Amino acid sequence: MNFSNIRLALFFSILLVTASCGNKDKGTETPQGNPTDRAAMLTNIADNLVLPAYANFEAKLNAMISKSDAFRNDPTTSTLAAYRTAWADAYIEWQKAALYEFGPAADNALNSYMNIYPANVTNIQANIQAGNANLDVSGAYPTQGFPALDYLLNGAAATDNDIVALYTTDPDAAKRKAYLLQLTNQMHSKFELVYQTWKTSYRDSFVSSTGTGLFSSTSLMVNGIVFYYERYIRSGKFGVPSGAMVNGVVSAQSVEGYYDKNISLSLAKAAHNAFVDFFNGKGVLTNTEGASLKTYLDGLGAKDATTQVLLSENINTQFTVVSNKLNLLTDNLSNEVATNNTAMIAVYNEMQKLVGLLKVDMTSAMSITITYTDNDGD
Repeated sequence: MNFSNIRLALFFSILLVTASCGNKDKGTETPQGNPTDRAAMLTNIADNLVLPAYANFEAKLNAMISKSDAFRNDPTTSTLAAYRTAWADAYIEWQKAALYEFGPAADNALNSYMNIYPANVTNIQANIQAGNANLDVSGAYPTQGFPALDYLLNGAAATDNDIVALYTTDPDAAKRKAYLLQLTNQMHSKFELVYQTWKTSYRDSFVSSTGTGLFSSTSLMVNGIVFYYERYIRSGKFGVPSGAMVNGVVSAQSVEGYYDKNISLSLAKAAHNAFVDFFNGKGVLTNTEGASLKTYLDGLGAKDATTQVLLSENINTQFTVVSNKLNLLTDNLSNEVATNNTAMIAVYNEMQKLVGLLKVDMTSAMSITITYTDNDGD
């Protein structure tokens, strides 16, 4: 089963409902004082999490593009190795920025252009041959971004020398070089559109939209990040490859970073840890916690109805459970699917518990309506 189609359908379901803050139902009333001051929470998230995460990713993306240009201009095993390292660095950094699946990122389908996997190898090859592929249509999502580069740098041939030959002596070498350039140009332009929008206009409107209505910043943000954890971390990284979400049909080739073989667990850990830091308002540069979903829930007095334990404590406890399960896996998740799939399913199951805490308990406590749909019965 191709998870790309699932992702696209679910992405558009949320996009139709929450595509833009616009001017509708933003709300301006802000509760007085801390920790239930939504303006303080939104300000910390914008200034200390989103914008620094985007800045860090921009630097890694630009470094990767530089190595890509060096490889295109002089394809050798040395420039290939340098390109791969920069690709891996940027891919891991992307995990720390991808969770902001709201506002400009949602409006511009950023994640769909950057990281829809598994890569569609047949269509990638067709795009190379065509030489003028349109990457701005939904059907082209699995032919670009990090997964496409993963295939082209790590999976297009059996050895490094064979891969280099594809860009030097092969009859289609020039076309392959052109496609690499098209891919990196696309990644850069799509990301910069989102990042510049945040810096020039969206940051201020995000911080000033302090209500809790359907199109308020808090509502859009909560919907976006819960959707991201549920679909792109729980399901994409573990549920689909392990078969936990597709009637037990395992799909080792559906893991993230499939062709690299040794990066998939690092990607999953980076994504999960970034989400933990987001929930706790931990600044990307300051490394200190500020106003956040955690402090907001605590200010509301949100507790487990049975145990009276703070809801934020239960959520953080479950984050730790998930982290511990991740630590039981080895770097190559496609190999884990083949030889240790019980451990993969165990990660999915613990993430599913976390989805319940976030999607049901947290949103209920915050009076936030979940506006996207799924078939999981959460």
